[in-house]
Amino acid sequence: MIRPIYLYGAEVLRRTAEPADLKDKEGIAALVQDLKDTLVRADGCGLAAPQIGVSQRVVIVDGDVVSDTYTYLKDFRRTLINPEILEESEEQVTYSEGCLSIPGIYCDVLRPKKITVRYYNEDLQEVTEEFDNFACRMIQHELSHLDGDLFTDHAAPIRKKMLSSKLQNIAKGKVHPHYNSKLR
Repeated sequence: MIRPIYLYGAEVLRRTAEPADLKDKEGIAALVQDLKDTLVRADGCGLAAPQIGVSQRVVIVDGDVVSDTYTYLKDFRRTLINPEILEESEEQVTYSEGCLSIPGIYCDVLRPKKITVRYYNEDLQEVTEEFDNFACRMIQHELSHLDGDLFTDHAAPIRKKMLSSKLQNIAKGKVHPHYNSKLR
């Protein structure tokens, strides 16, 4: 089911998400399907459960959307349930990030180039996997949502100041993304 995407200013985006109950296989499967349906409709490369109003530690990423630029992401799709970053590289890289919950705003964000994550996949099997480059970026961005953290929180102070009026306009509903969205 396609769900509305919560926009900047929604309280659910600032909450620390609760672990998904791995015993609730049907509930997790339904949530994952809703995330996939919503992501396809919004034409994004990642979505976290809090972005559709569900405060659970579940994210999906789909590299196909950006595979024209990052060819190595063709057919790269992951569902991460109750993910935990085990290791981060000291080397960091800057990419311009955007977010379906903050439409029309982009800014450079510095993050580790590589991470190792332990998570449960859609089959509820535990997986430990290393990600680098833009796959790592997509996953880190989505995992931040699980801790109530938005990419704009990582912008340089001057950039944050420049974005403040645009962010307030989003919070006031003065934005109309091409996908179904919700403020509260």
